[in-house]
Amino acid sequence: MVEAIRAHDPFDYWARLQPDAEFAVMHHRAQTYGQALSMVDRMAGALARDLEPGQRVAILSRNSVEMLLLYYAASKAGVVPVPLNYRLATPELEYILDDCMAAVVLAAPDYTAQIDQLRGRIRALRRAVVVGQAAESNWVSWDGWLADPIDERVATARRHDEVMQIYTSGTTGRPKGAVLTQSGLSNLLHQWRICFPFNPNRRLLVVAPLYHVGGTFHSMHAIGHGGSVYLYADFDAAETVRALDEEQIDTAFLVPAMIQSCLDVEGIERRSFASFRLLSYGASPISEATLRRALDVWHCDFVQAFGMTECPCITYLSPADHRRALAGQPQLLESTGRPGPGSDVKIVGEDGQELPSGQVGEILGRGPQLMRGYWQLPESTAAALAGGWMHTGDAGCMDAEGYLFVKDRIKDMIVSGAENIYPREIEDVLTTHPSVAEAAVIGVPSEKWGESPLAFVVLKPGSEVEVDELIDFCRDKLAGYKRPRAVEVISEIPRNPSGKILKRVLREPYWHGRKRSVS
Repeated sequence: MVEAIRAHDPFDYWARLQPDAEFAVMHHRAQTYGQALSMVDRMAGALARDLEPGQRVAILSRNSVEMLLLYYAASKAGVVPVPLNYRLATPELEYILDDCMAAVVLAAPDYTAQIDQLRGRIRALRRAVVVGQAAESNWVSWDGWLADPIDERVATARRHDEVMQIYTSGTTGRPKGAVLTQSGLSNLLHQWRICFPFNPNRRLLVVAPLYHVGGTFHSMHAIGHGGSVYLYADFDAAETVRALDEEQIDTAFLVPAMIQSCLDVEGIERRSFASFRLLSYGASPISEATLRRALDVWHCDFVQAFGMTECPCITYLSPADHRRALAGQPQLLESTGRPGPGSDVKIVGEDGQELPSGQVGEILGRGPQLMRGYWQLPESTAAALAGGWMHTGDAGCMDAEGYLFVKDRIKDMIVSGAENIYPREIEDVLTTHPSVAEAAVIGVPSEKWGESPLAFVVLKPGSEVEVDELIDFCRDKLAGYKRPRAVEVISEIPRNPSGKILKRVLREPYWHGRKRSVS
């Protein structure tokens, strides 16, 4: 029997305690906890009818209340949800749906045509349901799919410890299905209750996608405290700024690219944000300049969480840490914080031995929130979890107080004339230039040095700058070998859905047919 608190248990508790309280708001329509519980129980009944415990149900949708409710319904029915990135191309969706052996797929109306192209090629698929409305003849309608509410005795008998399967972003190679557990999720949310508690009857703003751990787990955190979720299908900077000011938002989760876009919204300084108490951020690095401006504009507490799908949130930079940084320890803003309760972090060299404070090596993390492994990939699982530690692939160091400083992805490190260059150092300098909104740096082939740094920058709206000026801007701020040899101005930096820069996309034109020393 599974001993952990299951994903749906806190939701059920609050739904029975406060059935008339606000559960979620979307498109200016509110849903109560009682209404949400009724829908979850009917969804769980349908899942229990169609699937055996442990089987996979996939969902392809933009953010929606139904998508959030699916996580609770699947937990109650003992089946495993697989959220799909709606930005994926049809062949990419085919790979994931077939790999996870999805027996049921739920799709929003905008995506039924993609699934239709795949019928007959997904080996385990038995039922396709259109979310929220009536359906064409080859689809099951939403009302037609929903069943009688699940019986609690049935739910108890169907307990299953795999809570969801989320496919990694696939920045290199095929995406892998990270299998997360009920116990891991329960422990993670308990960490969050300690590190940044949520208040009942307060609102969380969610614009991050619910197919990613950030948006989903923040939602579960708020609901686990009896709060509500103010949900958007997509991110719009101007609308996000408006909601933070006008919709009594208590807490928000934004990735750094979203924060930057919000700060660029005209008139943001004239808003008060009186209810806005806490901004949680993560998923990718943030520059000190951007963070300081965000602190000046929102006047709220900040918390940063560092982790990955396979091992969410292994370190936290707490609100107290942010206040210390502003009070005279600015170097803390370059850190991702210290290990959370029950988590451990260490830095190891190429030989696997732990390194002393201040030395850069690979970041390893472990904790009760660690994934069970990669779906049907025992060799990849063994390599990633060797010794019981998650090998993150990130380079970093720890200081004497235990603060973690992430330097870069190891594979993104530039080796130039036998010197190691971490692109983030250059990116952080470039984003302090008054005309630069974003920067990304890669290594490109160099006959003399092996590799040399090339910077891509996105300019702020209405800004113009000469490339030579940007290179010269780095002169007094970086060692000579670290300065970019060239700069390209582009309109947009390619990112995956979690906001991480896709360096492989930037590198491809320069390395096609060649082999990098850092793979």
